Amino acid sequence: MKFLRWLSGLLLIALFFYINFFIYQGELLFKLINIILFSSLFVLLRVIFGPSPADRIVAVDILGVLIVGMLALIGLYYDNDFFVDIGLIWALLSFIASLAFAKILEGRSLDD
Repeated sequence: MKFLRWLSGLLLIALFFYINFFIYQGELLFKLINIILFSSLFVLLRVIFGPSPADRIVAVDILGVLIVGMLALIGLYYDNDFFVDIGLIWALLSFIASLAFAKILEGRSLDD
C-alpha cells in the first residue's frame, strides 16, 4: 500500500512537471510560480493532516519559505522591490513564529 502511494505521488509530480514545462507555453517565471504553488499544496496537506505537531510546525516554516520565494519571483516579474521587502519581513516573522512554536512544543513558556 505504501509503495502504491509513493508511486502515485511520483506519477502525479512527473505529470505536473511534464505539463508545466512541455505543454504550458508561458514565461519561465510563471512556470516557477506554478511549481511553488504546486509545492504549497502538498505543504498545506502536511499542515492539515500532519501526524505530529512537530511536522506541522516544520510544514508552516516551509510554507513561509515558499511564500518568500514566490514574492521574490513576483517582484522580478513586476520589477518592483516592494515584494522583496514584504518577503524579507515575512521571513523574519516566520522565523520568530517557528521559534515560538518550538518553545511551546517543548512545554516551556515564551519568556524562558
